[in-house]
Amino acid sequence: MGPVAGFYGNVGVMVRAAVYLRSMGGDGLSLAAKLAVLNANYLRVSLAESLDIPYNSLCKHEFVLSARNLKEQYGITAIDIAKGLIDRGIHPPTVYFPLIVAEALMIEPTETENKETLDQFIDVISDIVRAAAEEPQTLKEAPGTTPVGRLDEVLAARKPR
Repeated sequence: MGPVAGFYGNVGVMVRAAVYLRSMGGDGLSLAAKLAVLNANYLRVSLAESLDIPYNSLCKHEFVLSARNLKEQYGITAIDIAKGLIDRGIHPPTVYFPLIVAEALMIEPTETENKETLDQFIDVISDIVRAAAEEPQTLKEAPGTTPVGRLDEVLAARKPR
């Protein structure tokens, strides 16, 4: 397609979205939506024993976990869980949103996740909760497997480079 001038807006994004929709076929988009809802509810029910779910009812494509109990018991925060996920090879979810949920982690599995990857995520969250009780300092120091360790996020926000 070649370069597109900035004044045309996000043409590349729109083209990708149009191609995705066309590639889904007739009922493909409906199936994708149903799979995203199924995946989110599977994770929600499966993680109910590991972390608090402030709004534990049938959800659409996302739901919110809370690490409030882990913070109260062991000093482990939502950001510690996110950094622990990085150490275990999983991209962390949105943290501290929505603002009305203390220590929020917004979980939003997509329609492309299969049961094996969802089960892996459940196992990793369970492992992190276990680590919070048994070795909280390891989570406080995470990530330890990346080229750069934990950054000072307050300093980074106040003095961006």
